[in-house]
Amino acid sequence: MRVFLVLFFMFLGFYCNAQKQEVQKCIETFFEGFHQKDSIKMKLVCSDKIILQSISENPLKGNKLSDETAKEFYKSIASIPASMKFQEKILSYNIQIDGSMAHVWAPYEFYLNDKLSHAGVNTFTLFKEKDSWKIIYLIDTRRK
Repeated sequence: MRVFLVLFFMFLGFYCNAQKQEVQKCIETFFEGFHQKDSIKMKLVCSDKIILQSISENPLKGNKLSDETAKEFYKSIASIPASMKFQEKILSYNIQIDGSMAHVWAPYEFYLNDKLSHAGVNTFTLFKEKDSWKIIYLIDTRRK
């Protein structure tokens, strides 16, 4: 009986870790497409109904919540000038999964032409559609 329980919990641990790796890979693919200015690659891991929001934090002007349509978002990615160098560095991943839903908390730093532009946290909500994870909601905070 003990051997069965040990094997059961080992299998459960491996399964949970594999699920988290799949979710993280989905987010990494999103950022690969972002850094390559490849909106088609990004669309592969995003739902057609993705919701995009940002919270700009400014102690003087106050906080502002903004919405962006998927069409506007992909168009803005594709129109980034080739001369512009940018990188969003994900500092860590905190991944929580319940069945076919996952949530990812990912602090980041955003660099523009090798200078820190802003920092904050990305939060992603994902849905497991058939055999693949899709990003259905993305909201981030931005502060200088």
